[in-house]
Amino acid sequence: MRFLKNLFFWMLLLGVIGCGPQMPETVKLAYEELPEKIDFNFHVRPILSDRCFACHGPDENARKANLRLDTEEGLFSMLEGKEKFPIVPGKPGDSEVIERVLHEDPEIVMPTPESNLTLTDTEKATLLKWVEQGAEWKTHWAFNAPVKAPLPKVNEPSWARNEIDYFVLDKLKSVGLSPSEDADKETLIRRLSFDLNGLPPTPEEVHAFKKDTSPNAYEKLVDRLLASPRYGERWAWEWLDVARYADTNGFQGDATRDMWPWRDWVIQAFNDNMPYDEFTIKQLAGDLLPNATRNDILATGFNRNHTYNTEGGSIPEETRVTNVFDRVETTGTTWLGLTMNCARCHDHKYDQITQKEYYQMFDYFNQTSEEGGGWGGKQKPLLDLSPEEEFKKNQRLQNYVDELVAKVKIFEDENYPREPGVPMSEAEAIKKLKGLDTRILINPPDKRGTGSYKQLANYFRTAHPRYGQLLEQVYGAMQTYDKATAHTTQVMVMDEAEEPRTTYVLDRGGYDKPRMDEPIIRDVPAILPPIPENTKNDRLALAQWIVSKEQPLTARVIINRYWQAFFGKGIVKTIDDFGVQSTLPSHPELLDWLAVDFQENGWDLKALFKKIVMSATYRQSSKFSPKLLEMDPENRYLARATRMRLPSWMLRDQVLYMSGLLVDSIGGKPVKPYQPKGVWEEATFGFINYEQDHGDNLYRKSLYTFWRRIVGPTFIFDNSPRQVCTVKKPDTNTPLHALTTLNDITYLEASRVMAEKVLNTKTKDDERIRFLFEWATARVPDAEEMRILKNRLIKLRSEYTSLSEEARKLIAIGEYSINKDLVVTDYAAYTALSSLVFNLDETITRQ
Repeated sequence: MRFLKNLFFWMLLLGVIGCGPQMPETVKLAYEELPEKIDFNFHVRPILSDRCFACHGPDENARKANLRLDTEEGLFSMLEGKEKFPIVPGKPGDSEVIERVLHEDPEIVMPTPESNLTLTDTEKATLLKWVEQGAEWKTHWAFNAPVKAPLPKVNEPSWARNEIDYFVLDKLKSVGLSPSEDADKETLIRRLSFDLNGLPPTPEEVHAFKKDTSPNAYEKLVDRLLASPRYGERWAWEWLDVARYADTNGFQGDATRDMWPWRDWVIQAFNDNMPYDEFTIKQLAGDLLPNATRNDILATGFNRNHTYNTEGGSIPEETRVTNVFDRVETTGTTWLGLTMNCARCHDHKYDQITQKEYYQMFDYFNQTSEEGGGWGGKQKPLLDLSPEEEFKKNQRLQNYVDELVAKVKIFEDENYPREPGVPMSEAEAIKKLKGLDTRILINPPDKRGTGSYKQLANYFRTAHPRYGQLLEQVYGAMQTYDKATAHTTQVMVMDEAEEPRTTYVLDRGGYDKPRMDEPIIRDVPAILPPIPENTKNDRLALAQWIVSKEQPLTARVIINRYWQAFFGKGIVKTIDDFGVQSTLPSHPELLDWLAVDFQENGWDLKALFKKIVMSATYRQSSKFSPKLLEMDPENRYLARATRMRLPSWMLRDQVLYMSGLLVDSIGGKPVKPYQPKGVWEEATFGFINYEQDHGDNLYRKSLYTFWRRIVGPTFIFDNSPRQVCTVKKPDTNTPLHALTTLNDITYLEASRVMAEKVLNTKTKDDERIRFLFEWATARVPDAEEMRILKNRLIKLRSEYTSLSEEARKLIAIGEYSINKDLVVTDYAAYTALSSLVFNLDETITRQ
């Protein structure tokens, strides 16, 4: 049989090379190593996408020879001006693509030498074998509806605790690996506590879990952690990175904004276990829901979290358009896993998303009344969250302003006539005026700010007294409103403008270069299922479409992102890209099974998280052997648990919690804990000074720290800078990380307060060291660890006995009161020992 197979192969090669070049020996060898069945999605499309689509893909302007290799029609249609086809199923020798990739003549070979792209021998052999097997075409896997496949049959079903494990075990078997043993109970409770609540377990919680020998002990722990209010805070952080949340606008002025009520809405939504489809709809279109509540409207702050340029000289329309770009691209990344930004200026180079389709999506977000101008952090549309009486008063003031502005419009139309729709700055009478900055009059009366009315009132007081008097009234009313609302909480939210804007394709993405020949009608990309017919096609329809069962991406994308949170990497490694350039899923059937199950269970995140953490896959030990490390260094196949360093925000919260400093309250205005002096001044040219808080505000969770967009909190590292939507945090390792956790005031203050707790709780050094170590690691130190820590304590005592002044300085760090009843030497020694234990690899790592 093998003889016949080889004979067929050699005959095939003779047919391929025919009158062309000699078949390289290396390609022949590579062919022998290929899998028996070549799959288009998993073997062929990645080759075409990486090496061919740049010249023969979706971008019409970059396409060469009018040849498309990204579509079925393009691959199998006759070449222009030739009696040949790119691919002839079953006939490699008649296929132009195969001839070109195997050729050695630089004038003929593809990819061309000028492209700096080449195909490996394995890739050439793969294309050849695919054609030989009939060249079956498939739609990109992510654009097909997920299917809940039957569970694989496995040899060790007793290991599996739920459906996840069947898929994982089946994959492990296919690559010659086996799962690891379960992690011990100390590791499991610590892992779970961080993953679900963001804080370590107390020693008492660890002891109780170890003593509980009931069959459902682990499940009871999971349920308790899922029910904790800390759950919402822990998972809110992930969402704030996605939503590019910050407390300022960004750019040089970096004005402060009140978006924290939206942040609190997110926390509450997680704690209430709001279904993810509802969570999505409210954030994208809560203002358009029937009988929308203030909370529904507040949710739309998601799409006003973007940066906002209010610098002098900024162009309002450019700012507005940039903000709409951000909403389109954030939506694409967050829910669709598509790199929509690639199509802002031209057709997508890889995915079948045209520039026109980008602007069809743009139109959904282009209808808000936001104008792009103004100053400060309160840019309309705004949601006033004042108490009811104050809210009504402010509403009356706003109505009065609106009435006066309406009079200004009537006055200007009558006294400064011009064509309808033409700005007043173009009126002939205005052009003759001297000393007036007519740019103020480009905007209609209802789009001018308080400052503009002040300038106009000052000018027209003498130039046109009656008009000037009316402008004075408007300015006065606006001032009154501004003063009344200066300290009210007003959150930037979404709305729909009374008069719809017409959307056009913007040439190369230029805000001032609309292609006026073709107004855009909003729609979703044609590669995805359409919006249902007879639907009012607005932003609410888009939100509902995003979480519809027919739309194949959203459930997969969110499953993948949360899988990353628990296992270090997504089933699809490219978290933000599910297009044709994405990495292939390591467990495609599992991803689809979970996506369908998630939808069938009402988009229930807590149920999803419980399924993940209840699995045998999650409960494995993170220990690994040299063989396992060599075969699967990234742990893609999950033969063990993944060790991950705790994120910087969790590291800070951990030391606050262990020491007893943490003020564990939920929500409220952002706080300003310790940061270096002058941290804001340089970036703001001295205009904004950092004014540190005191008391309880120093010890709140990192989630509540004031986030200045141009200078993020200095104790945060490896985190999204909150400039744009980020679904995967950077992962680096530099000495700066350790310098923070060893020297930052919060960490040192927590170390000395922990020292006080240790000294007051236990009387003997062995007990104290054990207590400290167990708090940090959830386990008792072994004999060797005890010996090392005791020796270190002895040395520290000796050093601080002779360096009493240094000891006093150490125990005085931070604003928390000093316990004067403690012996200074012991206090300092245990402070340094606590800092050491807080910085152990085991302490800063989630095992």
